[in-house]
Amino acid sequence: MSNGQNTTTVHILDKEYLVACPDNEREALHQSAALLDNKMRAIRSSGKIHGLDRIAVMAALNIAHEYLQQNHSQSGSNEVAVRLATKIDNVLQGLS
Repeated sequence: MSNGQNTTTVHILDKEYLVACPDNEREALHQSAALLDNKMRAIRSSGKIHGLDRIAVMAALNIAHEYLQQNHSQSGSNEVAVRLATKIDNVLQGLS
């Protein structure tokens, strides 16, 4: 393929998937597949959820929840930083 996009194989929960992926994103794809595989294996080993489709959905929900929690906490940190910067600006203006 001339656009730098080839296929690569990933293994998720004992199955092999052939995925189209740009060459420069191959490592990220393998890391993503490993994360998903680990989540799905943990869910399967709990014994509470059966069926590949249900395990995949629960893994996706867990990953999405973790992603949103991380973004929310980073947004909260950004808000604190903005408020702190505003207070510092106010103090510095009072000293001028």
